[in-house]
Amino acid sequence: MVLAEILAGRRADLPGAVVFAFQPAEEVARGALPMIQDGVMDDPRVDAVVGFHLVNGLPAGVVSVRSGPAMSSADEISITIEGHGGHGAIPQLAVDSIVAAAHVITGLQTVVSRETSPLDPVVVTIGTIQAGTAFNIIPDRVEMRGTVRAFTEETRERTLRRIEEIAAGVATAYRARATVTNRFGCPPVVNDPGVTAVVRQVAADVVGPERVHEAELWTASDDMAYFLQRAPGCYFNVGSNNMLRGLSAPHHNARFDFDEEALVVAAKVLGGAVLHLLEAGGHQ
Repeated sequence: MVLAEILAGRRADLPGAVVFAFQPAEEVARGALPMIQDGVMDDPRVDAVVGFHLVNGLPAGVVSVRSGPAMSSADEISITIEGHGGHGAIPQLAVDSIVAAAHVITGLQTVVSRETSPLDPVVVTIGTIQAGTAFNIIPDRVEMRGTVRAFTEETRERTLRRIEEIAAGVATAYRARATVTNRFGCPPVVNDPGVTAVVRQVAADVVGPERVHEAELWTASDDMAYFLQRAPGCYFNVGSNNMLRGLSAPHHNARFDFDEEALVVAAKVLGGAVLHLLEAGGHQ
């Protein structure tokens, strides 16, 4: 808000328009796309996008940025294995959905270890398994949920396709049946090289070159990706921890808190990048 007020006060001097998008529902990747569909990037038309994320894994005042793929896509998968229930003491009369599910989970790991290049990061994780109600009964079905993360659309689509094929094939081998559904979260965050170079230079001017780091690939996801699909841009990280003040707990932790000086750094880098982009090409 402070940056918006500063730029609004200089409105007459700006060679273009600046749109501030206060994105809701970032944690569930459900905020950016509705805003875009409602026209947030259309009136005025947005030519470049810059955004930031606070990171408690870095000291306050450090900026990390990366050109190209920076954060992964996110998909939620659900797999249901259906067999035929029976008594645990006479398994030959049942179709064991738990055994089939166990082999499906093992088989899915080969998508990463044997079908994907080690230089092309991808994650397949099964996070929940629900089945059965008694220790001596073979259940009819097993329900699993997990997540898939990838840095390119090609890898994402191939991984999801192979998950469905492996689940179906392995389940069939154990006389069971598999159903796979997918709930798409968001695409990968891909930073434009040109805009990223501007952010990197401005950050060096603000905090010093030694405090500007090359960001590692991050398998977390963010629907900022949708803004970056519509216009070239950069999503950068600003360190926000302060060990001396005990502000070091990670995100999604009950003790999470951050050094608010990080917001000053973020505002300066964000504002400087916006001004450079406007002056360089009359971007809106």
